[in-house]
Amino acid sequence: MASTTPPICMPPATAQLRTILYFGLARPAGTITEREWQTFVRQEVTPRFPDGLTVWEVDGQWRGSDGRIVKERSKVLLLVHADTQKARDAILSLIQHYKQAFGQESVLWETTPVCVMF
Repeated sequence: MASTTPPICMPPATAQLRTILYFGLARPAGTITEREWQTFVRQEVTPRFPDGLTVWEVDGQWRGSDGRIVKERSKVLLLVHADTQKARDAILSLIQHYKQAFGQESVLWETTPVCVMF
């Protein structure tokens, strides 16, 4: 993923990235449980992004590699972080771990430059 152009932020705001990841909850052997999701967040997400995160549950749909439309419950994870290689690597690691652990074909990743104040 290429680096994004940072926004011009007025002090005291600083330039950061807002990353949103979409994790499907359906898998070949059933559904990812709330307990499995919470374990993933606790063991994989929080150590990589300890400054904070937001999660919500949604209904989504997407087209699989076989061309079929798939509808499923999903978790949306919002992260605000610095535009660094370390953060990008952490996101890639989360995606790869989730796909492997839960038999997922994909995780949607979107990133937008933002101005933030803490």
